[in-house]
Amino acid sequence: MNRSYDLAVVGAGIVGLGAAYAAAERGLRVVVIDRSAQPEGATVRNFGHLCIGAQTGQARVYADASRPIWTTLAARAGFWLRESGTLVVARHADELALLAAAAGDDLEVLEAADIERRASLRAGVAHGGAHIAPDLQVNPREAAPAIRAHLASIGVDFVLRTSVGRVSTGRVETSRGVVNAGLTVVAVNHDLDQLMPDLAESNQVQRCGLDMLRVRASGVALPAPLLTGWSLVRYGRFAGLAEADAVRERLHADRPDLAEIDLNQMYTQLPDGSLIVGDTHARGLGIPPFQTEMSARLLVDEFAELFGAGPRVVERWQGVYASGPDDFLIAEPEPDVMVLAATTGIGMTTGLGLAETTLAPRLGAVAAAPMEGLRV
Repeated sequence: MNRSYDLAVVGAGIVGLGAAYAAAERGLRVVVIDRSAQPEGATVRNFGHLCIGAQTGQARVYADASRPIWTTLAARAGFWLRESGTLVVARHADELALLAAAAGDDLEVLEAADIERRASLRAGVAHGGAHIAPDLQVNPREAAPAIRAHLASIGVDFVLRTSVGRVSTGRVETSRGVVNAGLTVVAVNHDLDQLMPDLAESNQVQRCGLDMLRVRASGVALPAPLLTGWSLVRYGRFAGLAEADAVRERLHADRPDLAEIDLNQMYTQLPDGSLIVGDTHARGLGIPPFQTEMSARLLVDEFAELFGAGPRVVERWQGVYASGPDDFLIAEPEPDVMVLAATTGIGMTTGLGLAETTLAPRLGAVAAAPMEGLRV
């Protein structure tokens, strides 16, 4: 642990892996330090949905930068990825109007019968829908370990089951000793409140807890992730439009029980046929570990209403991620100490691009010829 590196990364989630990858591609000496032996945080507790086309502003910049990195890493690390786009079901005229207002070259509005056929929906449930072209899907439980293994194969050192107590310019103090580094990236997401509490407090970063399920349901086949009106009022491309106000007001008036759990009603299907269902949201400085059965029951009931099939729950889990007033936290609390975090639930979508785009001016050009499609 007394070795010196060009880059030390604290945190082996998707943003930390993105930082390590950016440096390794430039031929730099890299170490990644994480307190866990295997991925177990927000990077594996998600839909595996890379929701690129639903973003706007800086989030879209990072999402677009992430896309070619995801496709390159999938080929090199050997994990499943499909370029499926995303389907959206509009269950009310105001949701269809919102989709029409957001339509563009990468978003095609669909007829009701088309979205029902594509997404195995119950007949008569849709007013219309849309297909968002750029989006990708991975299996998050497979992708993160595969990326770690690939980085290790190209020379990145991983120091796991190791806690970090303090980070300062050129120095990372760990439970196994000191690491010296020219540049350090802190990418610990919601655990920023443990490692750098003053920075977390000054940026109003708290924790967001969510409930998710994995289910099986006969006859349901999703060729792409599926969003609903509850999703549209969350994502930047739609939420900022005037048409979103009517959708939000109606949803909250019609279903205060779903508004209370802050629902993002969406679905992805894994290669084994099971479906990830979710999700709820609750924010605070601490997230109680106890999941109410009411939330799970509402998720199951909404699944049955949409697909006309009763799901069998095979897994339940609680996710936690950093939440703040802005989509991202990018800070340099000390010289050559960079803090990077997606402070909303779009880390998988934007994290690789956030790391590459932010670090490129510090790390320099890629040492070898640029990879196919990689934007530096």
